[in-house]
Amino acid sequence: MTVTSALTLPSELGSSEEPEPESAWAEAPQGADPLPGQLDRWLASRGAELVALRRHIHAHPELSGREFETAALVARELTLAGLKPRLMSKGNGVICDVGTGDRVVALRADLDALPLPDTKDVPYRSTVDNVCHACGHDVHTTVLLGTGLALAQLDARNELSGRVRLIFQPSEERFPSGAPEVISEGGLKDVAAIFALHCFPQLPVGLVGVRSGPLTAATDVVEIRLTGRGGHTARPHLTADLVHALGRIVVDVPALLSRRMDPRSAVSMIFGAVRAGEAANTIPIEGYARGTVRVLSRDAWRELPELVPQLVRDAVSGTGVQAHVNYVCGVPPVINDRPATAIAAGAAAAALSSSRVVEADVSMGGEDFAFYLDHVPGTMIRLGVGIPGAEEKVDIHQSSFDVDERAIGHGVRVFVHTALAALSAVSL
Repeated sequence: MTVTSALTLPSELGSSEEPEPESAWAEAPQGADPLPGQLDRWLASRGAELVALRRHIHAHPELSGREFETAALVARELTLAGLKPRLMSKGNGVICDVGTGDRVVALRADLDALPLPDTKDVPYRSTVDNVCHACGHDVHTTVLLGTGLALAQLDARNELSGRVRLIFQPSEERFPSGAPEVISEGGLKDVAAIFALHCFPQLPVGLVGVRSGPLTAATDVVEIRLTGRGGHTARPHLTADLVHALGRIVVDVPALLSRRMDPRSAVSMIFGAVRAGEAANTIPIEGYARGTVRVLSRDAWRELPELVPQLVRDAVSGTGVQAHVNYVCGVPPVINDRPATAIAAGAAAAALSSSRVVEADVSMGGEDFAFYLDHVPGTMIRLGVGIPGAEEKVDIHQSSFDVDERAIGHGVRVFVHTALAALSAVSL
């Protein structure tokens, strides 16, 4: 294979410099193979371009289902590197194999942005009104692209003992999400294991978090519509007091749910929208409540679509109000496979040093990477992107979210080591 120079960046970005790595990162651990040194040299020559690429993606975000330009950019860079990327059928996702052979491991990144304004005062601030990469998907995409280009270099020197499938997935932030589309288009064909990473601002840059077992929660949406005979608040006995019934649902159902489920499943039901009526002296005839239900246990998750509507009906029983419940199953919980997590942890230690690998926290957020884990073993890694000395601690899904861009190089190192370790593993 002829490897061509990639990362041809938009001219309007100008040059971008990646901060110099700490000296400890530039040295391969004693007794290690030459891979860390190879990655250091590759990142030294390409790191600034990767940072500039991330800034370009950040400045030009695309919402779920509309990631056409981002996908085209990824496909173009992979093609320039001598690879053969395949656009997904809608044109907003990319699948690309690096290397040859029957053994296949997959690495996944997500492409989409969130419908939020970008409130940061930075040169790479979003140029699209009310659309922002506030979840770090621009970093995920850049890390996976850099990983693919680095793996192409290794494959050119016959140092890749199998195939690494790069999955650039659309529509992670909405439901229905993009992971099932990737699977239906053959993204997991022949794959032995799959790995992903996610920006985690609670970890300082330079650290990665790993965890076996539950990492993120299943996330469902419940929509409740109440109807009843309204009337004057002076004569509630002649009405069905819909607002009272709505209050019982919002207060009682989460409490009842916590008593009906094993507490170890960590079920959480939170309402984000409640509405009924306008006039202070009128009991309305219709009201709504919408919220999310989250749980870490897959078995408990399967019980919720039947249990939650029943609890809603029980809560309004006797009020004269009718409850209509629409329970929408979202994404399953991410439950990291133990052998795959061990491989990722060892690879991260080899890439960064064992002192840089910590146990990841469990999150009640949802992540559609879980759909892949229904088919093949795998694990999701937390990538530390916290900015040292930042006055404000900003979480993902906030308009001012940003990262320490040194995390890009760390992510590439971890992904490359993980892919090579998984290709040679016998436990998957």
